Amino acid sequence: MTATRPPVLLRTIAVLVPLVAGGGAAALFIQYSSAAGLTPWAWVSAALLTLSTAWLAWGAMLALVGLWPTPRAVPSAATIRGRTCVLMPVCNEDPAPTFARVAAMMAALKDAPATIHFAILSDSSRPETMAGEAYWFSRLMAETGGEGRLFYRRRERNTGRKAGNIADFFRRSGAAYDYAVILDADSLMEPTTILQMIRRMEAEPRLGLIQTLPVIVRAGSIFGRAMQFAAAFYSPVFARGLARLQGGAGPFWGHNAIVRTRAWAESCGLPELPGSPPFGGHILSHDIVEAAMLARAGWDVRVDPDLGGSYEEGPESLIEYARRDRRWCQGNLQHSRVVTAAGLLGWSRLSMALGIVSYIAPVFWAGFLIAAVADRATLPPPDYFPDPHQFFPVFPSDETAKAIGLFLGIIGLLVMPKLLIVLEAEVTRRARGFGRTSDVVLSSVLDLLLSSLIAPVMMAYQTRSVFQVLRGADGGWPPNRRGEARLTVAEAFEASHFIVTLGLAGLVAAWHWGAGLLPWLLPVLLPMILAPALIAWTSRPAASRTLFATPEERSLPPILAAHDAILARWTGTPETAGAAARTGTPAHA
Repeated sequence: MTATRPPVLLRTIAVLVPLVAGGGAAALFIQYSSAAGLTPWAWVSAALLTLSTAWLAWGAMLALVGLWPTPRAVPSAATIRGRTCVLMPVCNEDPAPTFARVAAMMAALKDAPATIHFAILSDSSRPETMAGEAYWFSRLMAETGGEGRLFYRRRERNTGRKAGNIADFFRRSGAAYDYAVILDADSLMEPTTILQMIRRMEAEPRLGLIQTLPVIVRAGSIFGRAMQFAAAFYSPVFARGLARLQGGAGPFWGHNAIVRTRAWAESCGLPELPGSPPFGGHILSHDIVEAAMLARAGWDVRVDPDLGGSYEEGPESLIEYARRDRRWCQGNLQHSRVVTAAGLLGWSRLSMALGIVSYIAPVFWAGFLIAAVADRATLPPPDYFPDPHQFFPVFPSDETAKAIGLFLGIIGLLVMPKLLIVLEAEVTRRARGFGRTSDVVLSSVLDLLLSSLIAPVMMAYQTRSVFQVLRGADGGWPPNRRGEARLTVAEAFEASHFIVTLGLAGLVAAWHWGAGLLPWLLPVLLPMILAPALIAWTSRPAASRTLFATPEERSLPPILAAHDAILARWTGTPETAGAAARTGTPAHA
């Protein structure tokens, strides 16, 4: 079996440009520092700046490569031959909305020209959750007449967590199906999307996996709505760029994707890494490893950003996002034990390496800031008369212009991709789905400002996560917390007091040793000092429904409306869904 030929030239350009940008940033920094005298700290700063700038430039390259859409051929709507099972792994989730999602998709696919079954794969361990799952499964079975096409299985031991749960299904039942659609407990997919994925698999026998681009829905907080807008507005362009570069060695994000069961069963048996966590044991970020194993076996793995109708929910507060990010950090750093595995494609290795760098990059930025202050602190006083017989003083050359140019260049790497995407959305008329042009522009500006404020806080969280992993601390797999996440300032301070301490320490150090750097450091230090207020404020419900609006909010997709109707009917009112799920009893019983 031969995989799709990779775009070698495009990949080469995409990799070289960030390296050149990083080298250029370092050269400017060295020229700026040389005016006052180069210290070892200046060279350390330059090295860290090279890596940090190259990482920013890589993101900008993805946006540039993905600016123009490439229509994909749509397979015919002929009757589907293969059998498909939609898998929903759950672990201590709220059963009522979870089973309502399955009910909505089952109803939408009832008359589909294909054999499609559903399997709820439970790893739940809480007694109240297990009771709720048993009740709602019985009710779902009774309402849908799902005998023979709806299944529920709960494992006694959740070995391997989600990846082990999926693997258990493939060992027990995978041979009965040609394809499997893998979801998360908060996933919803339109029936046309599921059918289109199946048809694409049948039209291209070499395809092992198709990853959709999930859209975040139902966000209510300021943080959640900004993240929801960014995912809907910017992510399609970045995903197109990734799709063009990947060839047949694309990504898998663990959910909202379809796999060929034979390819998966033959290729994706995950090893248990030797040693104890965080680097040993079960692979946490299993999805990218599974994609690499499929590509190693010659199967095509790709993301199809043109597939709409794929939905998920996101975290509503920065703290909840950081909690999930801690697990992703450990999983990505764990890939350092996998990246050298025999037979992997070069792009698969690069993808793992980039995943590792995505979490080390904040450490680079933090290190650069610390090294820059240390550089100022260790500089000798200026010598205006290097020659004792000299009559006139010699003043250091003013290299401020280079510092400003470097600053503007880094800001440009952050702003330019988003600006180009705003222009792309206007030219292609994609922006109309997000509201009026003025609302889209204002939402983009506010997203840029908010992300700039949040970035130093996330830098601190991610830097702490990296050092926790490196010192051997296992973060495990904390449960997802869905729904409202409004926080008080006191709760936010409890989770971020170390960030406040670091910000204050940085402010004092910069004032004492590098006062000239203080204006450049304030955009980083002030958000850190104000982190509790920022976290608490962004967790509040958004007052405006116009700003950060998405097409899914302006016109509710049918599958979301169906889910809402089923959940309201099951629980009486949306507000009682949580209580009903905890007791396993419907609110109106």
